[in-house]
Amino acid sequence: MRILGVDPGLTRCGLGVIDAAGARRVSLVHVSAATSPADTDTPARIARLADALEAAMDEFSPQAVALERVFAQANVSTVMGTAQISGVVMLLAQRRGLPVTLYTPSEVKAAVTGDGRAGKSQVGYMVTRVLNLKETPKPADAADALAIAIAHAWRGGAAPVESGATTSAQRQWAAAEQAARRRR
Repeated sequence: MRILGVDPGLTRCGLGVIDAAGARRVSLVHVSAATSPADTDTPARIARLADALEAAMDEFSPQAVALERVFAQANVSTVMGTAQISGVVMLLAQRRGLPVTLYTPSEVKAAVTGDGRAGKSQVGYMVTRVLNLKETPKPADAADALAIAIAHAWRGGAAPVESGATTSAQRQWAAAEQAARRRR
């Protein structure tokens, strides 16, 4: 199965494409980070990243998309940019009939390193080892995108979250989101 992993961001959007086979075998197809200049207006930045995402989907023909779930931070503008690009990814995947599965950062870390609290350097190191690369992909967003794709290959398969094929962590995340909405 060919999987496109996306680490969404408005300034840098990591794109990692892997091929996954049985017995936890994965191989690198492509890795990059699409960028948009911070001094450009937001609609133009979104369009630029959407073009890069479409180009990757057209060139590499993934069968599934794995996307990092937006999580709350103190920096609202970062969350907004991440959410905006996540929406673009979901739209483009939907138009191509591709299943999209969302993963929390801790799920990705746990899948790749065995520790849901692993640091970026640990994730990068494991991505490098798992994919038998000479060096860790740069920037970190690119390595993170590969980690997201690997997590999907090893944990999620092709079933989208909406189908009910969720992990315990995904169900806990959804319950926490529902509880937060009720408190508002």
